Amino acid sequence: MEKAKPKTRKKPRAPKAPQPAAVENHRRPKPPDERPEFMSSGDARALRILAEYLEPWTRLRRAGVQSTVVFFGSSRILAPEIAREQMRRIKGRWEKSKQKNRSRLEESLKTARRAVEMSLYYEEARELARRLTQWSLSTSKDSGWFVVCSGGGPGIMEAANRGAREAGGRSIGFNISLPDPQPSNEHVTPELNFMFRYFFMRKLWFAQPAKALIVFPGGFGTMDELWEMMTLMQTRKVSQRVMILLYGSKFWKRAVNFNHLLQCGTVTEHDLSLLHFVDSPDQAFQVLRRSLRKERIPWTEV
Repeated sequence: MEKAKPKTRKKPRAPKAPQPAAVENHRRPKPPDERPEFMSSGDARALRILAEYLEPWTRLRRAGVQSTVVFFGSSRILAPEIAREQMRRIKGRWEKSKQKNRSRLEESLKTARRAVEMSLYYEEARELARRLTQWSLSTSKDSGWFVVCSGGGPGIMEAANRGAREAGGRSIGFNISLPDPQPSNEHVTPELNFMFRYFFMRKLWFAQPAKALIVFPGGFGTMDELWEMMTLMQTRKVSQRVMILLYGSKFWKRAVNFNHLLQCGTVTEHDLSLLHFVDSPDQAFQVLRRSLRKERIPWTEV
């Protein structure tokens, strides 16, 4: 039987001489705020939160924004021209299909018709934002009063920014970073286009400079924003007076049974008095104009 050969030890390799770039980096380390691996870490969360408070504060103040009127509503509501074109295409496919295949297109056609109906809210949000901006510009040379503000995305948000732009005014977009990116709509004023990482910091900036809140039909996000503001108002966590308009009384009274809450004693008459139902741009504008005439205190002084 052959004997096993003894193992030979490998000679240790001599350490490599440090490269010039490594030496330079060692001698001149970057400060923490210039190190992306630290700034994006959990340890730097407090710094990111603070940045989302201070950076908007600085930009809004430098832009001369004195107060805002916030538009909330569904990002899924289409502009009328887009909704009608979508329905025209689906209806054309339905008409050309054979009778036995039409049933598969029925649901798509039903959805397209509903989109056309809901697109009325897009047009009315656009018109209200346009009238509000025109009025604000006509009452003060300072265009920083009652600046239209939205979440910066599509749907009702786009309609609000679009209307303000068509009136020759500026508008704000408080966008949010999402897993599926939501680019800002093209009508947001570039220097007032913001992107947030944290929902709670975004909500703070919706509330801080706001003098009025107009809530169009929407889903979970719209509901969340509405209830957040109502809770702040009910518990007096916001010092300024904020007018809350629910646009589309038929939608809202079916979506939320406010009277049932009152009958069950979970809210009071005073709580419900925070809400005002409106059904047209003219009605909403008249309510806002009466209320906002008295609201001339800049958000930086509240």
